[in-house]
Amino acid sequence: MFRRVLVANRGEIAVRVIRACRELGIASVAVYSEADRSALPARLADIAVLLGPAAPAESYLSVDAVIDAARRTKADAVHPGYGFLSENAGFAARCERAGLVFIGPPADVIGRMGSKLASRRLMAAAGVPVVPGVEPRDQTPAALERAARGLGLPLLVKASAGGGGRGMRVVTDFDELPAAIDSARREASSGFGDGTLYFERLLPRARHVEVQILADAGGHIVHLFERDCSVQRRHQKVIEESPSPALSPSTRQRLLEAASAAARAAGYRNAGTVEFLVDSGADGQQAFYFLEMNTRLQVEHPVTEEVTGLDLVRAQIGVAAGQPLAWRQDQITTRGHAIECRVYAEAPHDGFLPRAGRVLHYREPRGPGIRVDSGIAEGSEVPPNYDALLAKVIASGETRDIARARLTAALRSYVILGVETNVAFLLRVLEHASFQSGRIDTAFVDTNVSELVGPPDPGITRVAAAALAAAGHKPAQAGGASAGGAVDPWTILGPWRA
Repeated sequence: MFRRVLVANRGEIAVRVIRACRELGIASVAVYSEADRSALPARLADIAVLLGPAAPAESYLSVDAVIDAARRTKADAVHPGYGFLSENAGFAARCERAGLVFIGPPADVIGRMGSKLASRRLMAAAGVPVVPGVEPRDQTPAALERAARGLGLPLLVKASAGGGGRGMRVVTDFDELPAAIDSARREASSGFGDGTLYFERLLPRARHVEVQILADAGGHIVHLFERDCSVQRRHQKVIEESPSPALSPSTRQRLLEAASAAARAAGYRNAGTVEFLVDSGADGQQAFYFLEMNTRLQVEHPVTEEVTGLDLVRAQIGVAAGQPLAWRQDQITTRGHAIECRVYAEAPHDGFLPRAGRVLHYREPRGPGIRVDSGIAEGSEVPPNYDALLAKVIASGETRDIARARLTAALRSYVILGVETNVAFLLRVLEHASFQSGRIDTAFVDTNVSELVGPPDPGITRVAAAALAAAGHKPAQAGGASAGGAVDPWTILGPWRA
């Protein structure tokens, strides 16, 4: 097993990996930027190293800075988390050359699956269904437009090297096509250094269902069942759950077998996710198509952990250290249901623009079946330089209804004062009749966004909340302390009105 692991990330995933290392008796190294000097990962790790300025390119995305930090702290391995360098094949190769174990798949697998065009071709050759599309060899604007017209509408313009919704444009009218091609290419070239485009048929009412895969160095591959990630906003996941409420037993079995075949075809090792679109025809028959493979841990991995009882980060570290997987496929089962919400520092009423600031008062929800993976604490600064994800709230229960009710109650008791969040938006999604019934698709949020966003909070409410947070730091009066000794400002002040 490793002696010391450097966590090449920030926020809640860095906290998650640091805690896993602590359980395994492994020393942890946190890296941080100038903007994250007081952030939770740097305070929790055994060693913390400054990478550079706030700009990601000069800190978390600087391969040289991360490798140098690992060398200086004598780390044995690097865990990339997700985002930043996690799917950078060049970074994985640099780790190997520096004598560091990259806790993830081999660099060549990352490179092969990081190209959506290459992965589509590989999956098709392995017999895994792919979304109908066209892959123009001629990348001139005129040739691209001809290829798109041959495929027909509606369609998606997609960047081969894109990800997270970037380099992707929806086209429902051919008049939109030239602008969509131009903007997708510019975004992909800027963000990924590769402007290669292709087109896929848009399945407007499909569900997004993915399968968690684990594989060891001996070629032993298991799946950990599926997650449904159909609640998305502009191709970004918002709420995820396991199992999917929409799959028939036969579709689920075929989907899991296809994901395992995809992992074998890729020569996969460590944790990964195979993503699919599931489309239901007018006759009720379900078809599914390979979308992409994420060669890393997913943000939504906790829902899989909650229904299977397995620790994915611990498994990642073990596989990277050369250990074989401890389970056969028939030993992995699921129990109950789990749902995860992503809590962002953002303003839904203002186009979901990110928000920055200081967390003045913070209290996580508690209760049966509730888990919070958070990267903040009271007093934390939320900088404007990075992804706005603050925390994930996960609820599990014997049934989907119980998990949903627990998650709703948890969000209502979640206290984050000082920065605006999307908690009210998440509650509206969870309480929407379509979500409650499980009858949703990837267009659900964008179609109902005006209903789900709601009005902005009045400014006076934020002022009052800040005052209450400050009051909460005063000595508690009788009955004012909540479980665990935390002071509840709403209780100790008694009745009040803005």
